[in-house]
Amino acid sequence: MNERQFGARLTADGASFRLWAPGAKRVDLLLEKPQAMRRGENGWFSADAPGAKAGARYKFRIDDEINVPDPASAFQPDDVSGPSEVIDHSSYPWRASHWRGRPWQEAVVTEAHVGSFTREGTYRAMIGKLDHLAASGITALELMPLADFAGSRNWGYDGVLWYAPDSAYGRPDDLKALIDEAHLRGLMVFLDVVYNHFGPEGNYLGRYAPSFFTEAQTPWGSAIDYRVAEVRAFAIENTLYWLREYRFDGLRLDAVNTIVETGEVAILHDLSVAAGKLAAETGRHIHLVLENSDNRASLLDAAQDPLRGKYRGQWNDDYHHVWHVLLTGEAQGYYGDYQRSPSHDLARALASGFVYQGEVSAFWGGKRRGEPSRKLAPTAFVNFLQNHDQIGNRALGDRLESIADPKAIEAALAIGLLAPMTPMLFMGEEWGSKAPFPFFCDFKGDLADAVRKGRRSEYAWAYAKYGNEIPDPLAKSTFQSAVLDWESRNEAPGKKRLALVQGLLATRRREIVPRLAGASFGDAHAADNGLLTAHWRMGDGATLQLAANLSNSEIAHKAIEASGTPIWGGESGGLMPRWSVFWRIGGR
Repeated sequence: MNERQFGARLTADGASFRLWAPGAKRVDLLLEKPQAMRRGENGWFSADAPGAKAGARYKFRIDDEINVPDPASAFQPDDVSGPSEVIDHSSYPWRASHWRGRPWQEAVVTEAHVGSFTREGTYRAMIGKLDHLAASGITALELMPLADFAGSRNWGYDGVLWYAPDSAYGRPDDLKALIDEAHLRGLMVFLDVVYNHFGPEGNYLGRYAPSFFTEAQTPWGSAIDYRVAEVRAFAIENTLYWLREYRFDGLRLDAVNTIVETGEVAILHDLSVAAGKLAAETGRHIHLVLENSDNRASLLDAAQDPLRGKYRGQWNDDYHHVWHVLLTGEAQGYYGDYQRSPSHDLARALASGFVYQGEVSAFWGGKRRGEPSRKLAPTAFVNFLQNHDQIGNRALGDRLESIADPKAIEAALAIGLLAPMTPMLFMGEEWGSKAPFPFFCDFKGDLADAVRKGRRSEYAWAYAKYGNEIPDPLAKSTFQSAVLDWESRNEAPGKKRLALVQGLLATRRREIVPRLAGASFGDAHAADNGLLTAHWRMGDGATLQLAANLSNSEIAHKAIEASGTPIWGGESGGLMPRWSVFWRIGGR
C-alpha cells in the first residue's frame, strides 16, 4: 500500500487533494481561492492544484457551511481547527540511512512525553538527552501520542488529526531529526497511537463522514466503525505513514480492548499484516505492541518475524499492579483484584506472564479476564513498575519514589530489569525522579468544565481526602509541575539509583539478551516469609535463576544452588538481607 488514498500529495506540477466525505453534497478546496472538488465514487472528492508547493496551507469547505482541516493533514501549524499544511516528506536528508532497527530481544524501553521531557518541551530539545538514554542502557524511546490535539498541552490521547505530529513540539522535520539522531546512537524509537477514538475537540468527521462511527461508545466517545473499508484504510495507512515517512521502529496501540468490532477480520490483524509487509520489503525490524486490558494471549507472538497478524508483546498491567500493591499496600480501584496474595500473584506473572488468565475479576464486573499465556515467549510481556497511566491517573500524579521504600523499589528494579520479559521505565525512573506526572490538558469553556467535573467524579474519594491539594488539570502550572527534574540526576540519591540501573542493564545486555531468543517460562514460588524464587529456560539451554527476599526482615536461605554462576547480587552466605535480589545462570 505505497499509494496513499488520504491527504495531500505533491505531484510533478503541483499537488493533489482528496477527501472522503460521503455525507457531503459539495466540497471546495480552499487554497489560494476556492476550487470545487470533483465528486467521485463512494463519497470521494478530489482536486488538482498546479503550482502548489510544500508549505501551502489549505482547508476544505463542506456544503458552503463549515471549513475543516484535512483529516489526514500532515501538519497543523495553527492547531486543530486551523489550515492544514502540505509537507514534502521526501525532502528530509536522513543521516542514519542504513539503520534497520534492532531485534525485539534487545528492547529496553523508556516511555516519554515530549512536552514535559525537557524544559523546552520540543522534539529538538529531546535530542540533547539521547546520549543519557544510551549511556543508561536504554535501547528504545517510546513517545506518548503525537497526533494533533486541541491546545498547547495534552497527554496526547485526545488527538484528532492522526497524521499530524502536534505543532506544540515542533515541525515534522524536527521530529524526523529526533528519530534520526536516536538511530545514530543505536536507539529505536516507538510511537504510541490511538485507534480506538478521536478526541473531543477538533474532530469534524461526524459532519461529512458520519459512517466513520458506530452508535457504540468507548469510555472517551463514539466507537470507530472499522467494518467500513475507507475507515479501515485510514487506520492502516496511518500505521504505515508513521513507520515509513518518519521511520519509527514500532508502534504501541492504546487500549485496543475498546475497539468495537463485530464479525469481521479484526483491524488489529490487518494492521499487523501491513506492518509486516513493510518490514519484509525494507529489511527492517518493526515492532508492534498492544495495550489490552482483556489479556488476549492469542494476539501475541514475539517471535513472528515479520509480523503476519500477531503482535510482539503487550503492556503487562498485571505485573505493575501486583508490584504496586506489594510496595504501597494500596487497595483502591483495580488494586483490589490483587489483595489476596500479591506475592503469589507476582510469582504467577514471573512464571507465565499474566496474572489473570481467565479468572474472574471483581474490578471488571465479575467477568472472566484473560487467556492462558504460559506458552508465549517471556519477551511478549512488557513489564514495568510505572508508566504515564499508573502515575498520571493518581489524584496527585505522584510517583513510586514518593510513596514507597527506596530499598524495596531497588529490589523491584533488580528483578524487572534482569527477568527475561521486556522491561520498560517511565522517563526519569532510571534516576528515581520524584517529578509528578499529573493529568493535564488545555481545553476551554464547557469542555474544560466537563473535564474537571469528570475527574472529580472519578476520584471522589481522593478529592474528599486531599481537597485543593489535587492539581487542576486545566491549569498551566499542573503541566509545568510535570517537567522532568533532570537536575536531580546529579544529586546523591539520583546518582546512586542511576548507577544501579546502569549496572543492571549492563548485566542484562551481557548475560540475558544473548540468551533471549527461544527462551521460555519456567516456574516461580512465593513463600509467606517474603522469599521469592523463579527460574526460566533460556534460548541457549541455560537456566536463569532468581531468589529474592521481598520483606523487611532477613531470611535464612541458600539463595540459589551453587551450580549456577552469580550474575547479580553475589553470594547470600545463607542469609538474605531485606529486599535483596540474587541472580544466577545455571549450566546448559
